[in-house]
Amino acid sequence: MPDYYSNDERSALEARSEAQRIAFAPFIFQATIAARNLGLLKALYDAREVGLSAEELSEETSVSVYGVKVLLDMGLSAGIVWKKETNYVLSKTGFFILNDPMTKVNLDFTKDVCYEGLNALEASIKSGKPEGLKVFGDWPTIYPALSSLPEPAQSSWFGFDHYYSDHSFPEAFPIVLTHRPKTLIDIGGNTGQWARYCVENDDELKVIVVDLPEQIDLLQESMTGHAATDRVSGRAVNMLESGATLPSGADAIWMSQFLDCFSEAQILDILKKCCNALPENGYLYIMETFWDRQPFEMAALSVNATSLYFTVMANGNSRMYHSSDMKALMGEAGLTVTREVDNVGLGHTLIECRRVSA
Repeated sequence: MPDYYSNDERSALEARSEAQRIAFAPFIFQATIAARNLGLLKALYDAREVGLSAEELSEETSVSVYGVKVLLDMGLSAGIVWKKETNYVLSKTGFFILNDPMTKVNLDFTKDVCYEGLNALEASIKSGKPEGLKVFGDWPTIYPALSSLPEPAQSSWFGFDHYYSDHSFPEAFPIVLTHRPKTLIDIGGNTGQWARYCVENDDELKVIVVDLPEQIDLLQESMTGHAATDRVSGRAVNMLESGATLPSGADAIWMSQFLDCFSEAQILDILKKCCNALPENGYLYIMETFWDRQPFEMAALSVNATSLYFTVMANGNSRMYHSSDMKALMGEAGLTVTREVDNVGLGHTLIECRRVSA
């Protein structure tokens, strides 16, 4: 258990204050988004040495003085601005809200993909289904819907997914190359970000992307015009179907941010299929963001929040797992862990495993 979750050292006053912040958290979030989108934070950034008055901000942004004051007075309480005499000044937190890529993808994902649907969280817990997904349409899970999500939800979903996975590629790739695979199966490869990285950084490696039919269509579109993508092929397979099998002939299997999309029973079934497909000397690579392996409390908070996205929007029954739960499922599936690497990219753990010898 991380140290930051092993005690309750707040005073009663601190605890009650934190409770109020939680009670009004949606107001803080929406005011922050509005201040960003309406240009208030950018105007303060441009005038960061001295700040701007409400009247000056109104003139700069065409937002009414009333609008400036209600948003930025909330911003004072949120800590995104501070007051210098009569002027509002952008804080360090406000700077990151405006300029930090990670904060941007998190904010946009929360606002565009999750916010409205989160109102159905309680219903999703009760039903075991992603009740919040109904705000976008009638699908059993979000995965076949990805190619049909309206904007800006679609761009924000892929922006969130790619930001965290892409940062891990340069560190993960040399680990996968340790045993010099010739053909790699990428399960849940989505638009082929990882597959493209592999073939562009190794002249011999071939990658077979396995995903739902809708995602294979997206894969083929995204590969158009890219170098070396003739060594990337797609195979439409629903890994949850009882008779689903993986392509033969591969000596390594890769799954990144994939198993968190499924319940423990489904993960066990998928791992068994992978185990059956692996040759005796083959390796399975699983990369996930486990909440217990995060180096900072805010990273663990982000991971645990993403679990609720899975509950209410994605499928209703999966989550970001504790690493020990995932490793227990690997063992039950007939796999043995041969290597673990933490802090790959932004909070990922890469687990290398093989079939248990008979």
